[in-house]
Amino acid sequence: MKKILWSFFEVVETIVIALVAVFLVRTFVVQPFLVSGSSMEPNFRSGNYLLIDEMVYHFRSPERGEVIVFKYPGDNRSYFIKRLIGLPGETVKFEDNKVAIYKDGNRKVLEESYVSKGQEDIIYSNVKLAADQYFVMGDNRGFSFDSRSWGPLNQTNIIGLARFRLWPINEVMAFSPPIYQ
Repeated sequence: MKKILWSFFEVVETIVIALVAVFLVRTFVVQPFLVSGSSMEPNFRSGNYLLIDEMVYHFRSPERGEVIVFKYPGDNRSYFIKRLIGLPGETVKFEDNKVAIYKDGNRKVLEESYVSKGQEDIIYSNVKLAADQYFVMGDNRGFSFDSRSWGPLNQTNIIGLARFRLWPINEVMAFSPPIYQ
């Protein structure tokens, strides 16, 4: 009887440790995210299941081109997925259907290979970002509700970096941001 009772406690202990570990990882390290909507097509489609790295931005700042998940500034209960375009202290301008970034007198026009042809930016005004603000846009520019509509994103709203696609199974992959020259 003692052996059975001891085995039972070992099973319960293992289950409790596993649940605590899952809770800690899910809460502080990696979070699942289900893409809903077409704003990031063709790179992410509705129904894609992603893993979001919540730790990376505790060690470094977000970088241009990364795909992030964040709390929508108009309703902190809603989560969005978009691509980082403008970084703190920069001015984002739209010139000839291209995104131009200005900082310290330098101009950089982004070559956005992830945006489908014909989905280039519809012209908007200039946006000067503060020290804690980012400019984000969806890859499907004609169908994205993003910083062009509601303004800059505060750093405090950023949840994490889209790191890995788990579903659909034939599209499982890790992500890396485009490299800007």
